[in-house]
Amino acid sequence: MGNGTAKGGSPKARVAAYKVCWPQVSDGQCFDADILKGFDMAIHDGVDVISVSLGGDPADYFNDGTAIGAFHAVKHGIVVVCSAANSGPELGTVTNVSPWIITVGASTLDRDLSLHSQIFRSLVSLPTFYMLSLCKNGALDHEKVKGKILVCLRGDTARVDKGRQAAVAGAVGMILCNDKSSGNEITADPHFLPASQITYKDGVKVLDYIKSSDNPMGYITSPSTYLNAKPSPFMASFSSAGPNKITPEILKPDITAPGVNIIAAFTGAIGATELPYDTRRIPYNIMSGTSMSCPHVAGVVGLLKTAHPDWSPSAIRSAIMTTATPFSYGSGHIRPNRAMDPGLVYDLSEDDYLDFLCSIGYNQTTIKRFFGTQYECSKSANLEDFNYPSISVPMISGSVTLSRKLKNVGSPSNYAASVREPLGISVSVEPKILAFKKIGEEKSFKVTLKPKWSGAPDNYRFGELTWTDGKHYVRSPIVVNQAQAEAESGA
Repeated sequence: MGNGTAKGGSPKARVAAYKVCWPQVSDGQCFDADILKGFDMAIHDGVDVISVSLGGDPADYFNDGTAIGAFHAVKHGIVVVCSAANSGPELGTVTNVSPWIITVGASTLDRDLSLHSQIFRSLVSLPTFYMLSLCKNGALDHEKVKGKILVCLRGDTARVDKGRQAAVAGAVGMILCNDKSSGNEITADPHFLPASQITYKDGVKVLDYIKSSDNPMGYITSPSTYLNAKPSPFMASFSSAGPNKITPEILKPDITAPGVNIIAAFTGAIGATELPYDTRRIPYNIMSGTSMSCPHVAGVVGLLKTAHPDWSPSAIRSAIMTTATPFSYGSGHIRPNRAMDPGLVYDLSEDDYLDFLCSIGYNQTTIKRFFGTQYECSKSANLEDFNYPSISVPMISGSVTLSRKLKNVGSPSNYAASVREPLGISVSVEPKILAFKKIGEEKSFKVTLKPKWSGAPDNYRFGELTWTDGKHYVRSPIVVNQAQAEAESGA
């Protein structure tokens, strides 16, 4: 299903691998001490990009080994790309949320490896169906299942384990029906028998058919790959979502990239399903998760580092974020070719990150332990003016003005601001025109946001600010949540 030549995102890059996860001890297997040692060695070896497909629950930066290691990597000019985690669609589940990290969610490709469309066009001849909800271990009746296509409902146990239980019980195939929470998400798994996963709506149709028929029938076809699948991309339901629980003023995830049904090289140390009883060994596998989307972005970063070796890690993140396709997560879906020529970038220095820590309450002692040396906080340090490529105001109760600064990395040009306002929020930009006369020139502007009416909050609302010279489109998402206090006071 994936025949051909595989090529990485940065095909001429050299890869240095650092082992930071070990056999599980108590409740963990990837400990901060090992993660920090991995960062130390990567920094020592002079890498350009660090791809980190791991993470835990969101934690204060001072207590987060990945955040600390990533800070020191960025300090050395290394771009750090991390997975957003796979705890979606619940809100506030995104991890690796520090502002010096590029945090990546997972979305789909336009390549469909699922077979449900062929299977359900003709439910005829061959084995009859036997339906039994979740298909858990020990729950299947061999006499009723043997020689039939088993329909299982998603939930409680692993998808591949349901297929294993079906195979052990003697089924010749399995149809795995999504539940409501997984919706349209279709994942290609290395099942133990011929199997097809279908959407929630299709699953309802199949179950209705089984209930309405005295002898429901189906057939199994050979697998094949479909290209140009629509709609695509769309978000994977498992991809962790914001808001950022540690610093909600920083929108996370930053970007989304392909993370569903990704063909990649696979270890020979474990089976295809990673389950202890799976004895199959394969050189390639099809996997899903933000651990798959993270290296996509790391590959793009490698290309950007090659094309623009003088860009800082924050300039590279800005180029990726501001050129993305508008989408439901962070700045949107990555567009690598656009990122090569963003026109303008939101840049950040080491001092900017330290002032960020000052603005969220870190004292001199804590910053020294975090940074390694003494740092005098700027008296003007203000979280609202932190030069991030996105704008997030988690508790707006009146007029709020934020400052941002753009650096020209393209040819001289005049950029005009355009705004798509979040529902119920007025947005003004001053000045409305930025004239850049040379490469490296920086211009500041202010954005003022104000609720148009008082009333109860209706959760987060979304808009965008775009600077354009007719060729480049430098887009920043605007995310606003109206404060409860506004409704209570009638302000």
